[in-house]
Amino acid sequence: MADADTVLADQRDGYLMITLNRPDRLNAFNETMHLALREQLNRASAASEIRAVLLTGAGRAFCAGQDLSDRDMRGGAEAPDLGVTLETLYNPLVRQIRALKKPVICAVNGVAAGAGANLALACDIVFAAQSARFIQAFSKIGLVPDSGGTWLLPRLIGEARAKALSMTGEPLQAETAASWGLIWKAVADEDLMAESGKLAAQLAAGATKGLALTKQLIQEAADQPLDQHLDAERDAQREAGRSDDYREGVTAFLEKRPARFSGA
Repeated sequence: MADADTVLADQRDGYLMITLNRPDRLNAFNETMHLALREQLNRASAASEIRAVLLTGAGRAFCAGQDLSDRDMRGGAEAPDLGVTLETLYNPLVRQIRALKKPVICAVNGVAAGAGANLALACDIVFAAQSARFIQAFSKIGLVPDSGGTWLLPRLIGEARAKALSMTGEPLQAETAASWGLIWKAVADEDLMAESGKLAAQLAAGATKGLALTKQLIQEAADQPLDQHLDAERDAQREAGRSDDYREGVTAFLEKRPARFSGA
């Protein structure tokens, strides 16, 4: 497989579908795939005609995390500096997804392990096939959850469950993940891409600025006192209220017709 093929991108009805494409390695990350994914996210950020992102994986896995064949220390090889790996590859990727001013939907089509699980959880809305599993596999190789795992998990499912999943590395089935509030929905395997694509198209046709501000406010809420957050809502609403989409939304309501949002 050529390096350029490690990530596939297909521009669809207002959204960009990005597919991790190392199926022979369960879409495990190497540096090439990191950079290719970030390039496509930059493309989505810059292009006004792209108003949402749908991220999924090729083959039978979403992403198995780091490709450990790149970390082989047999024969006395020096241990890699994993802090550098996080600082230069994984952390910028998570920050990019969280900062993207457009909805990012993830369709977890199979196992999501290690950094692959936390990459999925960093997205805004997560669908998973019923056969999918989320595995905090780090403890199995002597590491701590990274890519935002120790920040995201307790906020999504509470400290007790976050510690248990992280320390045991026990697989979490998609339907349980949904019932715990870790993800949005578990759907039948055969419906995964249709359901997630339908939502991506729906959000792409929505009020992009308002959705971006909503994303920002919700992400900031856990770390802000109420008084400060009320001020943030005021400022965001002021900005949204000056958008063309707000004008169109009110006009469409008064005219009793569907809104035709432009994203501006």
